[in-house]
Amino acid sequence: MINKELCNVVSQVEIADSIYELTLKGELVQHMSEPGQFVHLKVSNSIDPLLRRPISIAKIDKSNNEFTMIYRKEGRGTTLLAEKKAGEEVDVLGPLGHGFPVEETTPGETALLVGGGIGVPPLYELSIQLVNRGVQVIHVLGFQTKEAVFYESEFALLGETYIATADGSYGSKGFVTDVIGDKNLSFDTLYSCGPTPMLKALDSNFADKKVFLSLEERMGCGIGACFACVCHTGDDKDGTSYKKVCSDGPVFRAGEVIL
Repeated sequence: MINKELCNVVSQVEIADSIYELTLKGELVQHMSEPGQFVHLKVSNSIDPLLRRPISIAKIDKSNNEFTMIYRKEGRGTTLLAEKKAGEEVDVLGPLGHGFPVEETTPGETALLVGGGIGVPPLYELSIQLVNRGVQVIHVLGFQTKEAVFYESEFALLGETYIATADGSYGSKGFVTDVIGDKNLSFDTLYSCGPTPMLKALDSNFADKKVFLSLEERMGCGIGACFACVCHTGDDKDGTSYKKVCSDGPVFRAGEVIL
């Protein structure tokens, strides 16, 4: 169900280099259930910028009607969003898309959650729901540098957590795939969100596992009407078979779409 509401800013804080944690309050939180869904935010009160910004949901708190997002300030839209203060309002459309299928991992099994950069946030709510389900979780989180690392302690409270940085300034030097191999991690299901090269590597390395990937794509409408975020399906023979990342995804089973 898609809802539109002016939500109140509860708090906003910079938690890493250009990485912001924004918590909003509104009744639409009651419609949030699937980890991996996202919301579409209007970042200003004018028509400039015209398009909303898609931001993944990092945590759902239904008891307080609050939800938390973590995003990187980099373009004009997110720069405006980063200026929002407690007590102000944000125009929110959501929740949108299809998230991670927690039911694919049964109680007692192990889930490996792999995130890269700003793809890490939706894995936090996923981890919470898996733990509540009786699933053992392992987190492997990749960042460019030490200054970009966030939520390490929060994930560590839920399960085994490893950090990799591309420059080696914190945790293990290299990529998330290096950590998985070096630690010889064993798991039943893999859930991941992050840059496409990382998702491709996971897709090819763990073809024998249940793998679910959340794609990052530029979006226009966010509800499947504008066809700005389409990707071809894995069984596309003539270039006419596709899915929309915003409404059919953003989470897909490995092999379902072409990365």
